[in-house]
Amino acid sequence: MPGEWLFWGIAAAAGAGCLAFVFAPLLRGAVRGEGRARYDMQVHRDQLREVEADLARGLLSREEAAATGVEVSRRLLAAAEAAAGEAAAAPAPRRVSRRAAAAGMVALAAAAFGLYGWLGDGGRSDAPLAPRLAEAAAERAARPSQADAEAAMAAQGDRAPPPVAAKPDDLALVEELQTAMQTRPDDLEGHRLLAQSLASLGNWAPARASQARVVEILGDKATARDLVDLAELSILAAGGYVSPEAERALSRALVLDPGDAVGRYYSALTLMQGGRPDLAYRIWSGLVAEGPPDAPWMEGAKAGAAEAARAAGMPPAGGAAGPTAAEVDAGEALPADQRQAMIEGMVAQLSDRLASEGGPPADWAQLIRSLGVLGRHEEAAAILAEAREKHAGDAAGLAEIEAAGRDAGVAR
Repeated sequence: MPGEWLFWGIAAAAGAGCLAFVFAPLLRGAVRGEGRARYDMQVHRDQLREVEADLARGLLSREEAAATGVEVSRRLLAAAEAAAGEAAAAPAPRRVSRRAAAAGMVALAAAAFGLYGWLGDGGRSDAPLAPRLAEAAAERAARPSQADAEAAMAAQGDRAPPPVAAKPDDLALVEELQTAMQTRPDDLEGHRLLAQSLASLGNWAPARASQARVVEILGDKATARDLVDLAELSILAAGGYVSPEAERALSRALVLDPGDAVGRYYSALTLMQGGRPDLAYRIWSGLVAEGPPDAPWMEGAKAGAAEAARAAGMPPAGGAAGPTAAEVDAGEALPADQRQAMIEGMVAQLSDRLASEGGPPADWAQLIRSLGVLGRHEEAAAILAEAREKHAGDAAGLAEIEAAGRDAGVAR
């Protein structure tokens, strides 16, 4: 409780100080505002002092100083007459009752503290970032395994998604293949075909088991695509949940191919479920910015970026900065030289903003690609080096930036 009383004491002192500044003019009463003529009078007085100072420094002769002084004095007298006219025409100042001002202060303070008492939590303890991240990491380490998640899905019964309808002959062939693979555990192509067949039927859990066998047979020779397929089937078999096993498969895949779009998509889902919507937003918004528009993961990335933006308290997701569809359509109608100038202008704006304000990896990646398209490879290389430095501690962001560098032809 001492912490709560301390909070309310500090809040009361800060609120009283703010109210004092706001209501002080009302307690004193209103004063006449100064018009343009009074401002001109002050300007002319300053000019007279400058003339005297220039005369003392020898910058003006006595004759020049006298002539300038006469002209400024004439303008000063004219401004004084105008100020007198303004004062006579201005309405009398209105004074606010001090009792009314004090009542307003009390009412506003009561409303503010009452609203906070209703919506706020003054007794809540501090929540530093480091302990919260440690708690999130502990929760992630203790989360259910793939087997537990699949068992939970199986326990749902009728609530689980139904398998895809298929012809009886196709089902029979798949069953025969399953039976055959039980006696041929090291048949790589057979397990690969079985995983694909089961996935096409929506039998995610057995498909995941077959793909896991594929990866196990390949060992260190497993490709990024093999690992991403395993992660995807694991996530589908768990109803969208990213298990520790699926996360490990994704990590291995992205080490082999940091630019794999499907792997990046699911890595963002992993971060989202792990309480890091800020990092998930970077990846999903980067995928949206890169395209192509008809990519199978595009709609999911757009929805994920919007959800991550809301969860992180960020502006609505709209992808990386760049031309809108309307701007692109307008550019296509322009002559080649004007279209080139428009593109150059957009790239320059993005470059200036990143230089002055910085930005997420998706924006740096877009700038690198744009410079590569324009043939400005030296600038693209320089921006790539700067982006690497800016996001040195962000593995996912660096993967996105490196992929852009490869697309622009300035990175391996």
